[in-house]
Amino acid sequence: MTIKTENAQSEYSEAPAEFKPYLDKLCDAVLSDEIVDFPLIKALKESYLTVTYVDEEQIKQANSDNRGIDKVTDVLSFPMQDMENGKLIGDSFDYEYDKDGNTQINLGDCLVCLKRAEEQAAEYGHSLTREVVFLVAHSILHLLGYDHMTDTDEARMIRLQKMLMRDVGLATEEEIQSLENDVIDEEEVNFPAGTLCKHCGYVAFLGRPNVGKSTLLNYITGMKVAIVSHKPQTTRTNIKSIYNTEDTQIIFVDTPGVHNPGSKMSKYMVDKSFAGAKGADIVLMLVDARFGKPGSIEKRLAELCVENKKRVILAINKADEISGNNMLPVIAEYSGLMDFVDIVPISAKTGENVDVLLNLLAENLPEGPRLYDSLYMTDQTEREISAELIREQILHYTDQEIPHGVAVEITKFEEKYDEMGERNLAIIDASVICDRDSHKAIIIGKGGQMLKRIGSVARKNIENMLDCKVYLDLYVKVRKDWKNNDIFLNQFGLGAEDDE
Repeated sequence: MTIKTENAQSEYSEAPAEFKPYLDKLCDAVLSDEIVDFPLIKALKESYLTVTYVDEEQIKQANSDNRGIDKVTDVLSFPMQDMENGKLIGDSFDYEYDKDGNTQINLGDCLVCLKRAEEQAAEYGHSLTREVVFLVAHSILHLLGYDHMTDTDEARMIRLQKMLMRDVGLATEEEIQSLENDVIDEEEVNFPAGTLCKHCGYVAFLGRPNVGKSTLLNYITGMKVAIVSHKPQTTRTNIKSIYNTEDTQIIFVDTPGVHNPGSKMSKYMVDKSFAGAKGADIVLMLVDARFGKPGSIEKRLAELCVENKKRVILAINKADEISGNNMLPVIAEYSGLMDFVDIVPISAKTGENVDVLLNLLAENLPEGPRLYDSLYMTDQTEREISAELIREQILHYTDQEIPHGVAVEITKFEEKYDEMGERNLAIIDASVICDRDSHKAIIIGKGGQMLKRIGSVARKNIENMLDCKVYLDLYVKVRKDWKNNDIFLNQFGLGAEDDE
């Protein structure tokens, strides 16, 4: 791993050279199996990141352009790889090529404000070098997928930062001593239902199809609860998931995207969206920043919320795909829809401003007893989530060839346990339901290769969710026009009977 440095400011023109020996040591320290998943260490030896030293105006502009926040911070991180807690998400890194054609991994960019770093060094009573190296270490952990969204995440990051500062020779005696005493409790503390918490209530997602509701829900809950696809109308039911902290419990209801109904199934989905919002303490309306202004669906949703006297926070998603200067006109356009509690530009994909959004939601929920144990994350059963994870891969691999006429039914879910009573195997049979013979042929693929590929990836995702080995058998069946058949809709959990 190497750190490339650039100096984009003038006040400290000589200072960056003093940091380099420590940054070189930092590269070696990062490649530890306590920080990076062991199989990735070898690959990351060929990686690099870029640290740019900037002044206050430059980092303020970067915050405005990329986060929609007009303020000066000490450091900003821009990850280029999809990682979480030092582990790779997906099958491989996004490789680049140097001028000789060799592959290299760009971990991302780090902006360090030297003026702010100097102020903080003086405040804490240590050198500018120590402060800058600390900020770069903090940024690298972000590039490797570490975060401080929860108390456990924050404790882990603080411990890793101490380790890195120790390994480069810049830790204090107090920090070195505390490392020996630091224990990251991986066991989650449970706050039982009924215990009083500062903020507790229901938040309903509303928005058109494919606006990013499920992606945001998955980011917040930290596990794959709602499936994600670039195809519209992916979510078919109101999926309830729960975000917990020591003083907050937010029950999120992810509703199907609101669209113009064209079948019984579509009408059911729209009805479920409206019903989910009516019972919520606050509504979170998601819109796509790239559209620039509200359309008929957003206008109808606003009307519905006003009619039902719902308080609404507007989240303008995919803010990472437009520049900060272009965000202000978007905010202005949507402000005219209704009197929003607040408007926040976010990126559900990168997590940008999601912490700001969570704080706003919590502040607008009442004090009250916790409605669920804090270890309870979703009302979806493992069987239901498994079906959704299979359907996700069908939508992904068949792309535009298969329309939204696919359902998955789990017909067998058998669990095996070892001598210690731990589940070590799940045997799952699932039926993939489509409405045409031609669609069946596409899903199966030549020589069964497409179905094998779908099953392989779905099985890995189910294993991650169940935390045990999975044997998965898929069968493809044709049920003509099942989306307009009440019997099939009820069988797949999409009919009116489920609302009783």
